[in-house]
Amino acid sequence: MAKISTYLNFKDCTREAFAFYKTVFHGEYVGDISPYGDMPLDEGMPPLPAEAKELIMHMALKIPGGHILHGSDTPDFMGQEIVFGNSVTINIEPDSREETDRLFKELSKGGTVTMPLETTFWGAYFGMFTDRFGINWMINFEENSASFKV
Repeated sequence: MAKISTYLNFKDCTREAFAFYKTVFHGEYVGDISPYGDMPLDEGMPPLPAEAKELIMHMALKIPGGHILHGSDTPDFMGQEIVFGNSVTINIEPDSREETDRLFKELSKGGTVTMPLETTFWGAYFGMFTDRFGINWMINFEENSASFKV
């Protein structure tokens, strides 16, 4: 397997969410940012609604650890419905306690903390939250243990 990445779907705020993640992770966009307005329409397809042309069809952001976050808006005009739930959580394992604190503070701003950062019974410095865009995150720092690496 060459690599694994995460794909996030949003309700009309992908550009805003990825700009936020870019500042938190000090990442760089990968490839082009493709709005729905760039999508060629098949014969017989109705024109895109004006408000949909700037919605994001696809974008990608390289974050630490060689991981790529991909994202897109989930537009109503295409018959798609986004349902936020608890079936996906992004887990981050920073290299230091300071970076753990920074990431937790910045990513959770405007969101809902479900477990504050604390030293757990398994020995990790760990916390959980849902960010302001509805994405679930876990941050896990294990100072004296080798993290799972692929």
